Amino acid sequence: MKVRDSILLLAFGVLFWVAGTAWYEVRGARVFEAGALRYAINFVLTPIATVAVCVAVLRWRGIPASAWASAALLIAIPGMIGESVLLSRFAALMPGMQPASAGKYAGFLFATYALFLGIAELVTLQARG
Repeated sequence: MKVRDSILLLAFGVLFWVAGTAWYEVRGARVFEAGALRYAINFVLTPIATVAVCVAVLRWRGIPASAWASAALLIAIPGMIGESVLLSRFAALMPGMQPASAGKYAGFLFATYALFLGIAELVTLQARG
């Protein structure tokens, strides 16, 4: 993977996290506090949509399959660091949601990161196999 791609993927990860966090600050109560069915639907659909966007970026940049795991980490790590800070001060940083929603939000994020990183790792292992 080229250095330029690494920088672009890292920058994309920061921007994607900022945009997603801002969206959930505004709309999160409708997802996390509107009932179990709405949460469950979003718990399934959002990770799939997020993975689709990230995979599209990897393909658009022409990242070889053997480097997908490393590339996925470059995209995911800014968000994972940001979310650890955000979750530790959830009530102050996400005032649009109830503090009790922090656990649901964390589970939602964990599922999203796990799905993306898991797929990237499988693609990398298959390419190297």
